[in-house]
Amino acid sequence: MAHNSYKKLKEKAIETALFLSALSSVLITIGIVVVLSYESFGFFKEVSLKEFLTERQWTPLFAEPKFGILPLVSGTLLTTAIALIVALPLGLTAAVYLSEYAPHRLKEIVKPILELLAAVPTVVYGYFALLFLTPILQKFIPDLSGFNALSPGIIMGIMIIPYVSSVSEDAMKAVPMHIREGSYAMGATKLQTAFKVVIPSAFSGIAAAFIIGISRAVGETMVVAIAAGGMPNLTANPLEPVQTLTAYIVAVSLGDVPHGTIEYKTIFAAGITLFLITLIFNLIGFWFRKRIREAY
Repeated sequence: MAHNSYKKLKEKAIETALFLSALSSVLITIGIVVVLSYESFGFFKEVSLKEFLTERQWTPLFAEPKFGILPLVSGTLLTTAIALIVALPLGLTAAVYLSEYAPHRLKEIVKPILELLAAVPTVVYGYFALLFLTPILQKFIPDLSGFNALSPGIIMGIMIIPYVSSVSEDAMKAVPMHIREGSYAMGATKLQTAFKVVIPSAFSGIAAAFIIGISRAVGETMVVAIAAGGMPNLTANPLEPVQTLTAYIVAVSLGDVPHGTIEYKTIFAAGITLFLITLIFNLIGFWFRKRIREAY
C-alpha cells in the first residue's frame, strides 16, 4: 500500500514538473509579447502607424528622422529569400540521401558532421561572408558592393542546412518501411519512391523543417550585421547593401542612444514587427501542414 502511494506521489511530482515546464514556455512568450507591445505603444504614440507602414525611408537617428519600416522589412525578406533558395533544396537533398541511400555506417559519420555546421558561431559565419565569399563573388559579379545582401544570404542558407536536413531526415525515417516496399512492388525505382512516396508521406515533418529554417533565417543577426552593410535600403537587388530588422536592433542596442527616447523605442517597434513576421510564417506553416495531413 505504501509502495503504491509512493508511486502515485512520484508520478504526480513528475506530472507537475512537466506542467510547469510547459507553462513556463507559455509565460515567457506572453512576457515577450507584453514587453514588446508596451514599449511599442510608446513609440506609436509619437509616430503614426500609417507613416510606419508606408514611409519609404528609415532614418530615426538623423536630424530629420523618418520612421518607415519598409526598408528593414525588405532587407530581412531579401536575405531570408536568398537563404531559403540555398538551404531548402540542399537540405532536402541531403535528407533524402541520408534517409534513403546512405549506408548506416556512412550516415553515422556524415550526419554529425553536417549538424556541426549549426555549432559554428554566427560571428564566424559573418566574417566568412564578408572576407571570403564576397571577394570571390566580386570576381564573377564586378558590380557587387563590398557590403551586400547576396553574400550573407548565401552563408545564412549554408548555416540553416543542418536544421532543414536533420528534421526532414527524421520525418522521412519515420515513414513505415511497408510503404516503401509497396512502392518497390509496383515497380518504382528508389529515386521514384523517395520523391513520389516517401517525401509526400513525410511532408508534414518536412514542412516543419522548412518553417524552422525560415524562422532561423528571419531571426539571424550577426551574419547580416557584419556582411550586409547596415544601410536601410528599400530594394530587391541582392547586389546592394541592406539592413535587416535584427541588424538594426543590434546597432541601436549598443548603448549610444539614450534610454526612453523615441530613437530607443524604435528597437521595440522593429522587434514587434519581426515577431509578427515570424508569427505569420509559423501560422502559414501550421495551415499548410494541416492541409497536407488532410490531403494524405
